[in-house]
Amino acid sequence: MFLNDEEEKKKLKQKGLYKKTSEKSHGQIEIREYYHTEEIKWIACKNEWKGLKSVGMEEKTILKEGEKKKEYRYYISSLKEDIDLFSRAVRGHWSVESMHWYLDVTFKEDANRTLDKRAAENLNIIRKWCLSILKMVEIFRPKLSMKKKRFVISMNPSEFLEQVLDF
Repeated sequence: MFLNDEEEKKKLKQKGLYKKTSEKSHGQIEIREYYHTEEIKWIACKNEWKGLKSVGMEEKTILKEGEKKKEYRYYISSLKEDIDLFSRAVRGHWSVESMHWYLDVTFKEDANRTLDKRAAENLNIIRKWCLSILKMVEIFRPKLSMKKKRFVISMNPSEFLEQVLDF
């Protein structure tokens, strides 16, 4: 694949279409390398994607307990070449995915069968609001899962309401 070619990666680095970030998270070091290009001539079915302007790749290296693991993610995009915007879009995409995962696991949102569209939208807003409160509780009870936080808060909601409102 085009973005797996080391020569192409080198060219993108020289053009400034490369970005590298490093952060410590969840007891591991995550190194992310982003590549972004408008070079899409090689894509056979590029005309099937309306607005396709570029492709990008995220190469993530995870270092944990002496082990090294690599993950590769590929993206098609309507963005012009802009490595900073591309890297923010990739990270933003995964934070949205993470939020949906929390909503499903913590609140079983995928199992919700509310038929009224407005009621479903209102419930979704309430769940997101509750999720933001649960994330604020992280400051006071950092080691609890979201489900356990819900339970702990339900046992004494006024205590946590005071903490969240005073924050």
